[in-house]
Amino acid sequence: MTGPGALLVVGDVVTDVVAIHPEPLAPATDTTARIRTLPGGAGANAACWAARTGTAEVRLLARVGVESARWHERALVDAGVRPRLVIDSQEPTGTVVALVGKDAERTFLTDSGASLRLCPADWAPSLLDGAAHLHLSGYLFFADSSRELAMVALRAARTRGVPVSVDPASAGFLAALGPQRFLDAVAGAEVLLPNEDEARLLAGLPEPTGVARAAVALSRRVPLVVVTRGAAGALIAEHGRITAEVEAEPAEAVDSTGAGDAFTGGFLAARLEGAHPAEAARAGCRAAALAVTRVGGRP
Repeated sequence: MTGPGALLVVGDVVTDVVAIHPEPLAPATDTTARIRTLPGGAGANAACWAARTGTAEVRLLARVGVESARWHERALVDAGVRPRLVIDSQEPTGTVVALVGKDAERTFLTDSGASLRLCPADWAPSLLDGAAHLHLSGYLFFADSSRELAMVALRAARTRGVPVSVDPASAGFLAALGPQRFLDAVAGAEVLLPNEDEARLLAGLPEPTGVARAAVALSRRVPLVVVTRGAAGALIAEHGRITAEVEAEPAEAVDSTGAGDAFTGGFLAARLEGAHPAEAARAGCRAAALAVTRVGGRP
């Protein structure tokens, strides 16, 4: 992936309600927490991190509700992203409640709202004009309408010779959809960016299995697989073999929300500037290390 050109992200914009609670949740009573309402969404977060860490133009196609469309559009523009937000008159913008414990790990409560109502009618071939890469948020594949849109975008990109990457997004949603169904839907993508749990699930390997085996297996289906491993960094597999391991950047973690999205944005921005996979993964690790030091999933 070299040369000038824009990054087009097709994905989700949601409103994040992040609750950081240093003490364990106390059932049936109050738990003191620091709570913030912030713009989020895996696709939008990745786009914002790509715009922050790279020099290429970054575009985003997503669907939002009427009630917060202007707020989300302004946040994206301020982050350096060119948004094309389809306004949904029936459903509100998706909302995610992120419960973040003392260890900075998060648990999500997800109401996808308008985000998964993207449909083929929202697609325009002109979105790919001048694009050098298409990135699809995995959340799109978990609802019929948005999955159809994602496959339309993927086919259009391949017809134009534009490479495609996919972030599987959620092990829980992947299990519900079915790993094989997901892999069939993303056939033709050049880059897959799962975390460890998603990689094992997609490869059909049991929990104790080394993630390297899963990465190798997946790279026989998708040419480049980059598995994010949190504090263990990232593992890169290409065409059936491990080609690199990249260490994580040290960081004092506050909130891990959006760390994977930050990695994706940093990785894609570096690739657009001509970095090879290991260099791009290091850029992704730098972005992820910065992301965990702040509340929320955006730069």
